[in-house]
Amino acid sequence: MDSKSLSNEKNAEIKNIHPKIDLKNIKSKFIFQKLFANLQKARAFRILNYNKFLQNRLNLCITDYKLNSEIFSSIIIEIIPIKNRLGTFINILNKDEESYYHIYFDENKEEIKRNVINEDDNVSKITIKIDYKIMSFEKLFYFCKCIESINFKKFLRTNINNMSKIFSECSSLNELIISNLKTNKVNNMSYMFCNCSSLKELNLSNFNTEKVNDMSWMFYGCSSLVKLNVSNFNTSEVVSMQGMFSECSSIKELNLSNFNTKKVIDINSIFYGCSSIEELNLSNFNDDKIININYMCFNCTLLKSVYLSNFDVKKAISCINIFFGCESLKELKISNDGEKSINKNFNRIFSNYSKKLK
Repeated sequence: MDSKSLSNEKNAEIKNIHPKIDLKNIKSKFIFQKLFANLQKARAFRILNYNKFLQNRLNLCITDYKLNSEIFSSIIIEIIPIKNRLGTFINILNKDEESYYHIYFDENKEEIKRNVINEDDNVSKITIKIDYKIMSFEKLFYFCKCIESINFKKFLRTNINNMSKIFSECSSLNELIISNLKTNKVNNMSYMFCNCSSLKELNLSNFNTEKVNDMSWMFYGCSSLVKLNVSNFNTSEVVSMQGMFSECSSIKELNLSNFNTKKVIDINSIFYGCSSIEELNLSNFNDDKIININYMCFNCTLLKSVYLSNFDVKKAISCINIFFGCESLKELKISNDGEKSINKNFNRIFSNYSKKLK
């Protein structure tokens, strides 16, 4: 058989494997994932290559996939809703208010084109498949008080850039499995776990935070949190840590030895209401740019020792009530200049705190 005949046979083969799809009615936001879910990648490439109209409709080409394969890789999240509790379970929307996600009930794999749980939805487990166009997880599960468990089962993409408020106000959430979460391009983690008041443990040792610039109120109101591992956090680009651990009233210890605050401007209320913590070693904190330290350890009632050897309080513009309510505080190690500043501004820094440190 000559080369021309082989070529014709190859073309015929490609035509034969072309899926039976009405291209006029196709929705580009869904077809790519469906195509790759049902076909081997090699066959899908050939179909896309063959059908130029489909390729243009999807606004992609083969080289795009090869160069940015993570964009088209799956994100699969399994959630367990609370029985007999209705509410929103996924919130991300694009700028045109058109949702970019796929949702399936586990039992029948039946696709649901909405983001709320209704009375007729008698399900114990839901699987969510995120569309490849999504690059921001901002408010993904915001105010999802109907969820008790979230498991990121599959997470191959690395292009997600925003996780602000992703789990914020998930007050019933008691299990969160995020060991597969890719955070290497995330720049905003503000309010990420805000008011997750049922969570007892968080191990974030796998988090890559080298590009994050905002960690403000990240763990605010996690009142049941007993164990929090942030020992591997890279905070070299962080500008704000305002209220970061505020109202984490059950945490007894925090390892912040790896924290770099060279770019941080605001640590206002960072440990506000951490009423169970007894020691804070902040000797690696650099105060070069920090201007706001108001209420830093406000009402840390069991706090006995604070180490701030590299910290000069007099540089801060705002330093009101830093240790107000720290009734157990006995040891405060701070730089010489900082100590002079504390003695000079004692009433302003400690406010109504009745006993002076020895």
